[in-house]
Amino acid sequence: MVKFLKPGKVVVVLSGRFAGKKAVIVKNHDDGTSTRPYGHALLVGLQKEPRKVTKRQNQKKQEKKCSVKTFIKTVNYNHLMPTRYTLDLDLKNVTGDVLENTTKKVEARKECKKLLEEKFKTGKNRWFFSKLRF
Repeated sequence: MVKFLKPGKVVVVLSGRFAGKKAVIVKNHDDGTSTRPYGHALLVGLQKEPRKVTKRQNQKKQEKKCSVKTFIKTVNYNHLMPTRYTLDLDLKNVTGDVLENTTKKVEARKECKKLLEEKFKTGKNRWFFSKLRF
């Protein structure tokens, strides 16, 4: 069987606190690990998408609306829906041990936020930064 859940693949989280949110796979574990004996993936996703900006708004308001909020989470494959999209991110500092330490997790989230905001400002990958409509 072909493995299609690879790093860089955009997925939609189906259950839990971040249900309906888009995320990118950072690292996948097809066979599981000793602590999680099932297939799972480490995700970085958008907790809060950027909102619409107009010319009327002042610079401060535009900056606030262009900001994103991120999350880092390990999720079972059964709770993910893959999409046809991919997103190239250099997330070297996000690893499995980041989730165990809160200070490391906060630093990693800040780094992810910075990278995703830069990606948003380039204007590419518009689908990833739009709100998921049902």
